[in-house]
Amino acid sequence: MKTLSTDQWNRFLPLLLTLALAAAPARMRAADQTETEAAKAAADQAHAEADQAREKRDQAHEKERQERDQSRREHDREMAYKHALQLMEHHQLSEAARAFDELAKAGGERGDGAFYWKAYIENKLGKREQAVKTLAELSKTYPESRWSDDAKALEAEARQAGGQPGNPDAESDEDLKLMALNGLMESDAERALPMLEKLLKGNQSPKIKERALFVLSQSDSPKAREIVGNFARGKSNPDVQLKALEYLALFGGKESRQTLAEVYASSSDAKVKRAILGYFMVGGDREHLFAMAKGEKDEKLRRDAIEQLGVLNASDELSQLYQTETALDAKKKIIDAMFTSGNPEKLIELARNEKDPELRRHAVRALGPMEGAKAAAGLVEIYRSDKDKTIRKVVIESLFMQGNAKALVELARKETDPDLKKKFVEQISIMQSKEGADYLLEILNK
Repeated sequence: MKTLSTDQWNRFLPLLLTLALAAAPARMRAADQTETEAAKAAADQAHAEADQAREKRDQAHEKERQERDQSRREHDREMAYKHALQLMEHHQLSEAARAFDELAKAGGERGDGAFYWKAYIENKLGKREQAVKTLAELSKTYPESRWSDDAKALEAEARQAGGQPGNPDAESDEDLKLMALNGLMESDAERALPMLEKLLKGNQSPKIKERALFVLSQSDSPKAREIVGNFARGKSNPDVQLKALEYLALFGGKESRQTLAEVYASSSDAKVKRAILGYFMVGGDREHLFAMAKGEKDEKLRRDAIEQLGVLNASDELSQLYQTETALDAKKKIIDAMFTSGNPEKLIELARNEKDPELRRHAVRALGPMEGAKAAAGLVEIYRSDKDKTIRKVVIESLFMQGNAKALVELARKETDPDLKKKFVEQISIMQSKEGADYLLEILNK
């Protein structure tokens, strides 16, 4: 490459400077354009992430709403079913039949049971053909129903009775028989047990079957416990099973609790499982509840087990669950249970050390409704040590929930961030406390 002489360089220098100056605005414009495009891309990404977060939140809210609606419908059906049973037990058979008919048409969990009891009443009233038709509808609508065996026995009874008139008051004879069996259990249990088991397997009213189970559950006889255990495992229809589970929990010891755990493990019926969780809670059985909270696959049942642990103040078990849990919603439920168990120490620890900001906020919120000096002191310390403005705002809200005007005023006086200062004033201004009023006057007098 040829080297320019000094004279040549001096002649070309002005031209090079002119070209450089001419190119500079273009480069600056290109740089500005690049920065603008980068900023726009970052903004678009932020908007997209915000939209995704909003969509995810909306989906979670919709799921919660659907679960609430489903739970409400199940609760309403359960209440209607129990009311229909009460009508039947009080011999208001026509009203009970109409109630069961409505439940059968509505379908759902109690639909097959409603068909059965409607047919049962029709048979008692002497409407044998109608009872057989109702049972056929039960079989068609619920081919896998656990009421099938009871329905077959009732159908056989209705066909055998033929045109014979019904006897709606036959339950009074059954009551006398059960009273006699109760006395026989006291004097000769071995003779009474088969008869009680037969009553449970037959087409008796719910009241009679319940009383038969009650008599059996109070017996010390191993055979009696075996019979109750068999029905608890689902040997009969769901109504009898639930009542057998209740009596196992009420009168049983370690052996009965083990039976409940076995039924829980083998059952696919959410209603049965939920009932057993409740019985373990009433019995203070943390061990089995802890095992179910760890191993249950159904999300709603897991939440129930976690809630029951909270009611039992099972702080150690809840802490262990939190350490091994990975799902965000489940961890939130554990935090809620820690609040129920009255464990401010663990909540304060999570609010300080949890890596997930959403879970930290959830722990701080859980401290808000908690009474006592530990929860209040923990919130103040979290505010002072945590630099996250969002967390600090949640602390302010939680102190407001505690009605802790003193702590709010002390923190507000030292706060220099205008946004946080405004948050303090918003909460203090609606507390109607002397400390808060004095602080508001300070601001006005400045």
